[in-house]
Amino acid sequence: MRGGPSIKHIDDVPQEEMLRIQFTDGRTASIWEKWIEMSPRYFAFWNRWDPGAMSPLHGHTGDHINFILSGEIRCGNVVCRAGTHIMLEWGDLFGPWEAGPEGCELYGFIAGEGSPFSGDPAVFQALLDKRGAKMVAVPMPTRLPPWAKLHYAQGGVTNWTAKS
Repeated sequence: MRGGPSIKHIDDVPQEEMLRIQFTDGRTASIWEKWIEMSPRYFAFWNRWDPGAMSPLHGHTGDHINFILSGEIRCGNVVCRAGTHIMLEWGDLFGPWEAGPEGCELYGFIAGEGSPFSGDPAVFQALLDKRGAKMVAVPMPTRLPPWAKLHYAQGGVTNWTAKS
């Protein structure tokens, strides 16, 4: 217990590049994340998706919500625009998701420590192939707490290299 509220402004939270997609035409699209609060009991975050950014089929260990703040994310034929609330229960798989032409911003919250786990990688690979893209490695985030490093690094959702 902290004895009171934790109050943070999003501008005061550093962002980390979580995932990068490289297209055959040379452009890249990344997913950027700000970890607003992170503990073994919950995980609150903000994402900014560049136009065309994609994430693989995956899930998290904990009930999980996403609320679209601006732009849109597509999952197959479903377009989730600003104002859309997405609820996932512990263990649900979601994705692959793809950001729309203006990108996307969202707020998310995961109850529990939130470790990611991968779904069928062939599903994501099919979308990458269709878009002429591949996921490339990015440095491991600098702010990942020690208790989460093992879980997140082995989740099969990101492609992180060791931080130099």
